[in-house]
Amino acid sequence: MKSKKEIKESHISFVDRNAPEEYKYLERLILHRLDVWFPADIEIPKPSAEIDKWTANLSDFVSKNNLNLDESTVLLIAMVPHVIPDLFDNLINYKMQHSGDFQKIGGVRGKDFRGFIPTAETAVFLLADDDYEKRLEIQKLFWADHFFDKKKVLWLEDPISGDPEMSSKIKISKEYLDNFIFGISTQPKFSVNFPAKQIETSLEWKDLIISNELKAQIEELKSWLKYNEQLITEWGMAGRINKGYKVLLYGPSGTGKTLTVGLLGKEVGKQVFKIDLSMVLSKYIGETEKNLEQIFAKAEDKGWILFFDEADSLFGKRTNVRDAHDKYANQEVSYLLQRIEDYNGMVILATNMKNNIDDAFMRRFNSILKYSVPEADDRAKIWRLSFPKDLQFCNANRQIIDIPEQVKNYVISGGSIINVVHYASIKAIERYQKDNSQKFIFLPDVLDGIKKELLKEGKPFG
Repeated sequence: MKSKKEIKESHISFVDRNAPEEYKYLERLILHRLDVWFPADIEIPKPSAEIDKWTANLSDFVSKNNLNLDESTVLLIAMVPHVIPDLFDNLINYKMQHSGDFQKIGGVRGKDFRGFIPTAETAVFLLADDDYEKRLEIQKLFWADHFFDKKKVLWLEDPISGDPEMSSKIKISKEYLDNFIFGISTQPKFSVNFPAKQIETSLEWKDLIISNELKAQIEELKSWLKYNEQLITEWGMAGRINKGYKVLLYGPSGTGKTLTVGLLGKEVGKQVFKIDLSMVLSKYIGETEKNLEQIFAKAEDKGWILFFDEADSLFGKRTNVRDAHDKYANQEVSYLLQRIEDYNGMVILATNMKNNIDDAFMRRFNSILKYSVPEADDRAKIWRLSFPKDLQFCNANRQIIDIPEQVKNYVISGGSIINVVHYASIKAIERYQKDNSQKFIFLPDVLDGIKKELLKEGKPFG
């Protein structure tokens, strides 16, 4: 017959009874491993993991990616500080009581979070303890070529110089964590770890005034985004065609390149992330590649469209090697060549100067789209679409005129037209507030705006 102490020991739990089964499994595993070093009156057996009873999104992820029990347990170890932050502390204090520090379990304390944060050594202890061969197996789960790091599911924080790698904290992707806990995949937050912002547009295709030839080329991009996955999975083309699609958009600023990318994502329901090259590029050797890898790894398998604007700053021509700087700059380009080749989504580069892009990239583009300043009649369409609705146009004498028709011969881009419309519309509001007159767009204001835009480009007005 069991004593009261034995019964208490076998039923101890700091996990809420309504918590998901995976945390109950992890708790029993921690108790089991600590019991080896701090035995109780009754032995705590190694628990069995019924993964099919875990939270649906987590168990589906484990099944889809063929994770074994060790890998699945490492996921739980990384998750638990975010869900039950005092679990490790409660179990360690319960088992050790006054035994002092127990280095074998690893773990560190955070700067703001004072609870136990698991390290790689925590995972090694729970899954291998002193079994040398098994310890080596668990350590490999944190290698750069493992699924976890390649897909940026979880990884080790960079260790302090000279510290053992296994003493590093286990970090888990917030996007995966939210999916496992809440059942939804949140967007990555713009930061140094993810230097890219989602771009969206409220405009429609009718607002993009471009040539019919360019429209036909854009239709090809739409078709790839809509049907390529079906071609690979249902038509058996996996391994026979390239995974991703590389596109170059080139032409003057303000001709619709960024709008095109936003409209593509909007039509096919895919997220578009514009990479902030100012945060990606680094003078330190290897840092640029590291920053880009954060983006590509997070985007992998999600169908995101990655957009590099002013791409020649990153994808520029390689140079003859004169010094170490040239050597490493060329290595960056070589890395990019391989990385965009491996990415299984759409990568879009935009530049004002096509000739600045490295020739090796040019050969790899699936599509190259040329944008140009619209012709006069197209400029008139852009003018009409851009002004506030239901406003009248007039000259300085308040006589009704057709401003779009009168100014269409000024050779400026669609982006510049938007700037002029903005300027003239502000002037219209200012005038309306002063004399409460009818809302008019005045030709002199529009002409002043056009003059400003032409001067910015170093072009004469008149």
